[in-house]
Amino acid sequence: MPNSWSGPLADPSADAGYAADHPPRVGFFTDTSVCIGCKACEVACKEWNALPADGAGTERPGDDVLSLTGMSYDNTGGLGGSTYRHVAFVEQRVPARQSPQVDLGMPAMDLPGAVESGVDRADATEVRWLMSSDVCKHCTHAACLDVCPTGALIRTEHGTVLVQQDICNGCGYCIPACPYGVIDQRQGDGRAFKCTMCHDRLGEGLMPACATACPTESIQFGPLDELRERANARLDELHGSGVGEARLYGHDDNDGVGGDGAFFLLLDEPEVYGLPPDPVVTTRDLPSMWRHAAAAALTAGAAVAVAFLGARR
Repeated sequence: MPNSWSGPLADPSADAGYAADHPPRVGFFTDTSVCIGCKACEVACKEWNALPADGAGTERPGDDVLSLTGMSYDNTGGLGGSTYRHVAFVEQRVPARQSPQVDLGMPAMDLPGAVESGVDRADATEVRWLMSSDVCKHCTHAACLDVCPTGALIRTEHGTVLVQQDICNGCGYCIPACPYGVIDQRQGDGRAFKCTMCHDRLGEGLMPACATACPTESIQFGPLDELRERANARLDELHGSGVGEARLYGHDDNDGVGGDGAFFLLLDEPEVYGLPPDPVVTTRDLPSMWRHAAAAALTAGAAVAVAFLGARR
């Protein structure tokens, strides 16, 4: 069965050729509103997948040295060949919430911008943390899979996207193809690596390690249809509580990648979290590009033939 290139796709596994009785598509729903930045997901992912420490090999190949980014509490910096889960820390200064202050009879400091405590808080600000555990999106239309020349990248029976390390030749075509900048080559190895959604655990009926370790259930795992229903209910709950800035990201199967297998509830614009605002599968236009190239080649060939025949006359 030919692979679809773009648009809604109800069953990516069936599109990839799996039988009708394959398992339901599963995924992640990450509710950033309850993420506490504990990094338990990062640790669990590292331990289960036996991933090298971040920064290993950056100074001397083979070193297992932890590098610090100097960016707040973020020591991983982003997703990569050795980091399948990355907890982002975003510090924002926002207008102070207009909630009444409680006098505890203890020394206190005025909020920045306050003229006098309890009198004028119009310009008062406060700091809030936005934290989110990022991961491979396991796109419905995965450009990394489309461009792989060896078949190392495959669609699994669970609807996820998997790199078969024993087939990957390290060509790197998948890296610029990913609209999220997720997949990468591992230093000292050369092959491409990314989140597998713990494919080995799924086969045994277990949840991925990161979802198992998350103490606040910020990372939720399950059938994708159920997660989308749960996410919509959570969004309605937050809007009803006055959190109007809450929004879902990657849940819509009409978006540029046909919807993500790992989607998020965010409390600000996607760019704030380092996510592209409108991702598009980078191979979407390949069929039309090939058609235009073929038409151009035929036109050029016809022009050369006409010129050659005219010259002979």
